[in-house]
Amino acid sequence: MADTHPGRAEQLREYWTVGKGAAEIRWGTPGDFDRCVSHLEKYMPGRAEGYCNLLHHRATGIYPATHAKAEKGGA
Repeated sequence: MADTHPGRAEQLREYWTVGKGAAEIRWGTPGDFDRCVSHLEKYMPGRAEGYCNLLHHRATGIYPATHAKAEKGGA
């Protein structure tokens, strides 16, 4: 099946990392990963955590586990 909307994946990544979706998630603040999962779970059940992991890295430059460790005072 041909993709009838080429480029849509990149548009969605931009929406969730720098667009209106990013404003709802507030990347870089405590709870950002959980907010992402909460927002996206309804669109991609069972896959939101993996996608949010990638979005978090794209938006902040670090993965959520590294972010959480830093928030707790780890190196």
